[in-house]
Amino acid sequence: MRVEESLKVGAKHYIPEQSLTVGLFLSQSAQPQVNVNENGSESEMYVMAVRDRQNPNSFLPWNLSPIESQSFDLSPIPQAQIRELERSINLTVNPLTNPEGTVRGGLVVLEDISQEKRMKATMYRYMTPGVAERVMALGEDALMVGERKEVTILFSDIRGYTSLTERMEAAEVVSLLNNYFETMVEAVFNYEGTLDKFIGDALMAVFGAPLPLKNHAWMSVQSALDMRRRLAEFNQNRRIKSQPQIRIGIGISSGEVVSGNIGSQKRMDYTVIGDGVDISSRLEGVTKEYGCDIILSEFTYRLCQEHIVVRELDRIRVKGKTKPISIYELIGDRHHPLDDQTHEFLSLYEQGRSAYTAMNFQQAIRCFEKAQRLQQDDRALVVHLERANAYLLSPPPTAWDGVHTMTTK
Repeated sequence: MRVEESLKVGAKHYIPEQSLTVGLFLSQSAQPQVNVNENGSESEMYVMAVRDRQNPNSFLPWNLSPIESQSFDLSPIPQAQIRELERSINLTVNPLTNPEGTVRGGLVVLEDISQEKRMKATMYRYMTPGVAERVMALGEDALMVGERKEVTILFSDIRGYTSLTERMEAAEVVSLLNNYFETMVEAVFNYEGTLDKFIGDALMAVFGAPLPLKNHAWMSVQSALDMRRRLAEFNQNRRIKSQPQIRIGIGISSGEVVSGNIGSQKRMDYTVIGDGVDISSRLEGVTKEYGCDIILSEFTYRLCQEHIVVRELDRIRVKGKTKPISIYELIGDRHHPLDDQTHEFLSLYEQGRSAYTAMNFQQAIRCFEKAQRLQQDDRALVVHLERANAYLLSPPPTAWDGVHTMTTK
C-alpha cells in the first residue's frame, strides 16, 4: 500500500521499528535450487517467503530470479513447512522521478535493526548520540547497576498550563507540547544533559549521569540559559501568530543521588533519586513565589559561582525538608555585562537583604522601596516588603535566623 501511494502521488514514507515476519522454505526442486560449495559438495537451498495477506496460514515465494520462477512451484506454502524469522525493521519508501517530476518507479528499503541499534535508538531519545555511544561501550548492563553520583538536576515546568490550554483542541495541545519540548530537549542535549522524563508539561534532566560530568553544575546552568533564550524565540513565533505566550519556571540543584534502572519487571526506566531531585523539583515551584524564571540552590551556586551573576533571593525551608537552604535567582553569565540600572538595582536589593536578615526592618524597607522604583514589577521585592512590614508590627523572636518556611510545593 505504501508503494502504491508512492507510485501514484509521489509520496515518501518512513515507518520506523516495524515487525516483519519472513519465512525460509527448503526447496524441493533439486536442480535449480542445489548449490555447490567450494569443496564440491552439494548444499540445500532455501527460498525466501512472505506471509500471504489473503491466507495468514500460508506463505508465498518472494524475490525469485526469472530462472528460479520457471522451475519453482509458486503456489502458497503451508506454514508448517516454513521456518519463520521475526525481524524488526525500518521501512523507507521513496518515489523515483524524472526531471519533469513524473514518478517512474519506487525504491523500497527494509533496514534490519539489530538489538544494538534498537537500544541505541531508544537511548538517543534521552541523551546525545555521543553520550549514548559511550554508555553502549560500557556494556548492556551498565545502566542496571545502582551507583551513587554527584550530579545536577534541572526541573522545568510551564506556568499556568491548565488555563493556557483549556480552550485549545486536543490536537493543538499535543502540537504545542511537541514543539515546546523539541526545542527544550535540544537545550539539554547541547550541554551533555540526559533527559530523565517528561511529567505532563514538565521536564526533568540530569547532568552527570549515566556518565560522570566534571562541570555538571555549570553545564546545567548554561542549559537553563539556553532554555530562556529558546523560549524567547518560541514566544516570538507565537506572537506573530497571535497565540498566547508561554512562561516557564526552572529549578536547579546539585548533590549526591542514586542512579540506575528502577521499576518493575514489566517496566523499568533509568532515573536518579535523592535530595537533589526533591530540592530541584521544589525550587521549580518556588519560582512562582518570587516571580522569576530560574532558581538555583546554594549547592549549585557554590559549584559555578565564578561563571554566573545571581542575586540571593532568600533562605528557605522547602516543603518536606527541615534543613534551610539559600536560593539564588540566575541573572545571567559573567560573559554578558549588566547595564548600570541593573547594577544599581542589585546593589539596593543586596543592601535591603542584609538589613532584613539583621532584623533592621526599617532600613530594609527603605532599600527595597528604592530598588522598587527601578523595577516596579519585581515580585521578590514585594515579598520582602510585605514580610518586613509585618515584622515591624510583630517582631520575630530574638533567635530568628531569617529563614522562611515554604508551606506549598
